[in-house]
Formats: sequence, structure tokens, C-alpha cells
Amino acid sequence: MSVSSLSEEHTQLILDGTKIAWHQDRVQAWLRGERVAPITIDMALTRACNFGCHYCYAMMQENERYPITKQVMMDFLDDCAELGVKAISLVSDGESTISPVFVDSVIRGSELGISMAVGTNAYVLTEHKLRQVMPHLTYLRVNITAGERARYAEIMGVKEAYFDQVVQNIRDMVRIKKELGLKTTIGLQMVLMPQYEDQILPLAMLGKELRPDYLVIKHCSDNEDGFLGVDYAGYKPMYDKLREAEALSDDEYKVVVKWSKIEAEGKRSYQRCYGPPFMIQLSGSGLVAPCGMLFNEKYKKFHIGNITQERFKDIVRGDRYWEVMNYLASPDFNAQKMCGSLCLQHKVNEYLDGVMKGEIEPRAPGGTPPEHLNFV
Repeated sequence: MSVSSLSEEHTQLILDGTKIAWHQDRVQAWLRGERVAPITIDMALTRACNFGCHYCYAMMQENERYPITKQVMMDFLDDCAELGVKAISLVSDGESTISPVFVDSVIRGSELGISMAVGTNAYVLTEHKLRQVMPHLTYLRVNITAGERARYAEIMGVKEAYFDQVVQNIRDMVRIKKELGLKTTIGLQMVLMPQYEDQILPLAMLGKELRPDYLVIKHCSDNEDGFLGVDYAGYKPMYDKLREAEALSDDEYKVVVKWSKIEAEGKRSYQRCYGPPFMIQLSGSGLVAPCGMLFNEKYKKFHIGNITQERFKDIVRGDRYWEVMNYLASPDFNAQKMCGSLCLQHKVNEYLDGVMKGEIEPRAPGGTPPEHLNFV
């Protein structure tokens, strides 16, 4: 299922695909060889986290840490607005909600006309903070990989009481959205490893009780060395259970499985990496790199700059930025051999690879554009 309809009207969420085709102005400029600004930025406000999830990719992303202060973020957001960045998702390699600049960053970005979103474990998102940020968020996605208290604690590396707090916070999100008449999309996300199969249906049923807009069940990414030990062949025996979870969907709550990535079994159809100029990632250390899989110090040759030490607009306009981007798109780079599995830019890469090979005509799709258009 690549498109999830949340109602019978025109509201669409693309949870297993890319929306880059709706940004032909940026695509065409890139095809002409112009230096384009990112459409979407995926970043964290800190490298710190209050959870210890067993499937967390961030443990493989360590790099030299610098604090992202309020002044750094205000300058960064101003630069993003000037460059034409359309959306910022606070996800990446740290828990942004525990940063002291989280609330101010969401509000300021929204005021500048940038679509703002957050992916979070939601533990500290109690009612007071939710009321501050929800009116300024396009979407709020809770990473929750179990629907049962004991398994949640085991998988996510916390005490069982954390589960109770997170569930209450989700209830509050849903209530506040209705109370304030907000358009903020509330989602849950399960990062599925084969050994978490027992939590597919409990989590889908918990979502049906809590009533967010959706639950998305996605693959687990691994690095090129298989550090997390994800058994991609282990997904196939779960297909019936995943379809059973999808069947719990109703008119207002959708269970969506990222089938295209799960069925890919960790494999890529392309070798060149074209996606980062359109969808770049920043570490919670302030590091600017093409993607989160290249944050670690051992990939230093791909590191471009740091927003704690240099203005982001100068980084994007600089030669170093484009040297790295052009190398990734060159025959010298092979994403099938030199990258981890199924990265954030995977669907964008598939589209752009098709364009470059003449298999896809670069034009905007017809019909009503999907929701969250600026998050490609």
C-alpha cells in the first residue's frame, strides 16, 4: 500500500513513497545543473536520548558533539527560510523533544513559513508542551515499537512505567487536536525487526483504541556491515500478520505497512545517490552530511560542515557541499556496495534514478496533491 487515504475526501498521506514529483521547479533546476536548496531537512536538536531502543541506528552515528543553542537554531531557521527550504522534520539521531530549544524551534520555524514536524518517543511530550507545539506542527509521529507494557520496556530500553506515560501522552495529543480543531496529523510508527513479530497485532489494536490518524509499520535499516543484525529474509513469514494488522484500519485510523521497503529485503535497484540535494540530514551535533548513514566519524570524507560553527546558507552555497553531492551522484560511488540498507532518501533516489535513466518523465502528477507535500 503506497498511499493511505485517511478519509473518503481528498486527504491523502503518502507513507510508502515520495512526493518529490510535485516539486518539479526544484527537480528541473537540478537537471539543469543548478545548485538547489533542500526541499526537506531531517535533523535532530541533540544527540542525546532518554531511551535505549535496541533497533536504534543512532548508536552507529557517533560524531564529535557540539551543542545546538537557541541562537544557532534561530540563525539556522532564518537561513532555511532565505534558501527556500520548505520543511524540517525533527527526527534524525537524537530525541529533539528533550532539547531546551525544541519548543522555540518549532514555533519559529512555523512562523517563518516552514512546515515543521517531529518524530519522537513522546515521553516528555506532556499536555503543556503539546499545547505549545501542536498548532505549529504538520505532523507528530510517535516511535512506539510495542503494544504491550513489558515488551515495550524490553525493546525500547526503558522502565515499564514509560509505556504508561507515552500512552497517556498519545491520548492527550488526540484530545488536544480535537479540542483545538488542529490539522496536525498524529501518527504512530513501529520499526519492525523479525523478532518483534509478536507486537504487530497488539500495537495495531492499541492504535485502534488510542485513535491516532495512522500506524505505520516499517522495516529496520542496518549499516553496510550488518551491525544491527537485521534478518531481511525474516520479514516474509510475517506478511499474513501484517495484512491482518492492516485489516484493523477503519475510516479514521489506518494501519499502513511500508511494503515496498519490506519486500525489497534491504536491496537497492540503483547505484547513484541523487537524493541528498533535495532531502539532506543534519546530526544533533550540528553536523551537515548527505544522510544519517554517513554521520559517523569514519565517514568524515562526506562531512560538509557544522551549523554551530558556520551559517547554513554559506554551507549550502559553498563548493564543499557540492563536491560531496556531485561525488555521490558520480560513477565513483555505488550505493549498492557503499551504503547501509534502505536509507531515508531511498524512495527519492528511486524516482531520480528513473528520471536519469529516462524511465520516468519528470512532470508533476495530476489530481489533488497529497498531504504533507513539503516532506518529500
